[in-house]
Amino acid sequence: MNQIPQQEIDEPVDVVVMAAGRGTRMKSSLPKVLHRLGGRALLSHVIQTAAQIGARNVVVVTGHGAAEVEQAIGSSNAAVPLQFVRQVPQLGTGHAVQQAMPVLPDDGTVLVLSGDVPLIGADTLRALLETSAGRRLALLTIEFDDPTGYGRIVRDIDGESVQAIVEHKDADEEQRAIREVYSGVMAVPARLLKDWLARLDNRNAQGEFYLTDIVKLAAIDGVPVLAKLTTDALQVAGVNSPTQLAALERAWQLRQASTLMEAGVRLADPARFDLRGTLFCEADVEIDVNCVFEGAVSLGAGVRVGANCVIANARIDTGAVIHPFTHIDGEKTGVTVGAGALVGPFARLRPGARLGADVHIGNFVEVKNSTLAAGAKANHLAYLGDATVGERVNFGAGSITANYDGANKHRTIIGDDVHIGSNCVLVAPITIAAGGTVGGGSTVTKSTEPNVLTVSRGRQVSFGDWTRPKKAPKA
Repeated sequence: MNQIPQQEIDEPVDVVVMAAGRGTRMKSSLPKVLHRLGGRALLSHVIQTAAQIGARNVVVVTGHGAAEVEQAIGSSNAAVPLQFVRQVPQLGTGHAVQQAMPVLPDDGTVLVLSGDVPLIGADTLRALLETSAGRRLALLTIEFDDPTGYGRIVRDIDGESVQAIVEHKDADEEQRAIREVYSGVMAVPARLLKDWLARLDNRNAQGEFYLTDIVKLAAIDGVPVLAKLTTDALQVAGVNSPTQLAALERAWQLRQASTLMEAGVRLADPARFDLRGTLFCEADVEIDVNCVFEGAVSLGAGVRVGANCVIANARIDTGAVIHPFTHIDGEKTGVTVGAGALVGPFARLRPGARLGADVHIGNFVEVKNSTLAAGAKANHLAYLGDATVGERVNFGAGSITANYDGANKHRTIIGDDVHIGSNCVLVAPITIAAGGTVGGGSTVTKSTEPNVLTVSRGRQVSFGDWTRPKKAPKA
């Protein structure tokens, strides 16, 4: 990856993202640029990078599935001004960029990106813009051992400037032997690009208007064409098939894992780790295999996450342990797990769960929109929904808060040091006052006083000389 100082680009930058392709090799009804990598659409990655370099505008050229792409991307990217133009019919890459030119001013540099090349880096783009400097055509290139299918970079005799990009289908044998290829990324002054696009023709093997033909026009006009060579194949890798998408996903995840391990996180196996959002880790975090992190997740110092957990939009504080097979998803509301808490295995924390310090949530316990104060425990087979639970409460196995009356949700309040026995139903709205005990098997519909025992169940009756029914003998 090209490493240059983080700095603002002097000239205004307008980004054109080509996202009109059908993506037939994906064999999917979903437009190719909406397929996901790292939990986000391919196109979203590109737009986010454009925002990182301070782009003035981003113009997305849509075609196949245009309405679906525009709706999905337009509602999820607010970091940069975003416009859509449509390419109908689709007559080549040059024709695609032509559709964007009417909405772009003449005073900036146009950066052309591809919606199916998601991992292009902001530093790489800054370096390319620096090469262009608002007056040159700059191309991002890479060398491949097997360049089949890519446009070849034809340099002049001294090897400094680029004379042409020759598409694979139009290249002769000598040109096909060239290993340096065009990545699909270029930076070019807008005023020059508009003139060159107007002069394109489609006299080639495909009968299309090639954007790469502007290199020849630049040479004719005496405008320098420079190539910025990258050695990072991942940044210029495109997605054309499910196989390529899977390979890029794994390469991306390995990079994420390496970054975390370099910061001190212990991953049991970096090849079995998935980050589909952002993950912040303090010191001495341990993560076992097959864990998935989505949205924004923060892990405090010494947190341990067991195998096969899914954690999304959550903050887990110092020393907490998330046992295997736990599912935490805060969605928009978030989930908080306090210091030293124990969660799982096979537990589920839903939006609005707030666990205090040293809370225990055990196997097959579900918590939703509920706060549990320090030291509270629900160790087995329980449901806590829309509840406020005090300190040191013990919530018994098989017990639930009945929070929904068929139309509205109601809240259950459980005071400090309450003991709820097994298989109890607390019918909200209700308050179990501090120090109270609810006997096992009780259905409680009325609030209780402090420090009382509440039992609500039918009297036990036993019948002697009783015989179980037996099946009638077969005829």
